[in-house]
Amino acid sequence: MFTGIVEEIGVVAELNPSDATGGTSLTISLPSTSTLLSDCHEGDSIAVNGVCLTVVTFTVSASTTPSFTVGVAPETLRITDLGQLKQDSRVNLERAVRADTRMGGHFVQGHVDTTATIVKKEPDGNAVTLRFSPTKRDVLRYVVYKGYVALDGTSLTVTKVDDVEGWWEVMLIAYTQERVVVAGKEVGETVNVEVDMMAKYAEKSMLWMSEGGTLPFAKEIEKHVQKIVAQGLGGHPSDS
Repeated sequence: MFTGIVEEIGVVAELNPSDATGGTSLTISLPSTSTLLSDCHEGDSIAVNGVCLTVVTFTVSASTTPSFTVGVAPETLRITDLGQLKQDSRVNLERAVRADTRMGGHFVQGHVDTTATIVKKEPDGNAVTLRFSPTKRDVLRYVVYKGYVALDGTSLTVTKVDDVEGWWEVMLIAYTQERVVVAGKEVGETVNVEVDMMAKYAEKSMLWMSEGGTLPFAKEIEKHVQKIVAQGLGGHPSDS
């Protein structure tokens, strides 16, 4: 689990499509002053551009640049844009949250739903507005005005959404522009998208109810609503 608050920007040292295991691996270099790996262990989760990946090796020493390597599954390559990364590409990084972490963004799983293309980018004072068109348009049902969306792992607030034309917009303030990779991307480039998982749970619950299911405590909620309605109409609701 992540918060969508980027901790560090790393640089791709290598994207190896055929490593010693026969799979794909990605090695990320960090600034010499980085503390991202200070409490790292093999098997830890780090989000790379919003994709939850497992650390298989890492290096931290006074004589070498800190770096870590993660494995990238075929399904990840199909759904995300990690396969488009090249040497020296910049990537957002965030370690998995700890129990004592402030939730500054929103609940982000690191499970990307689709990619989206930047179709518009324009300044607004010292801020910048970005418009995105998703590869899979069905994710738009989870994107709402003033709701959350994770773009390359960055928790952002939706400022506009158009379901008919198929896009949404976010605004990056000056502080955020200096600390996330999406600010440096241009029209035509892509980002990884993870919609708010709470919207998915809400949708499934509503579908379940429409098919005859009953939510836990549904009767108690219904009784409480009836009391509120009766009071609003000047009635005297029963306690039974």
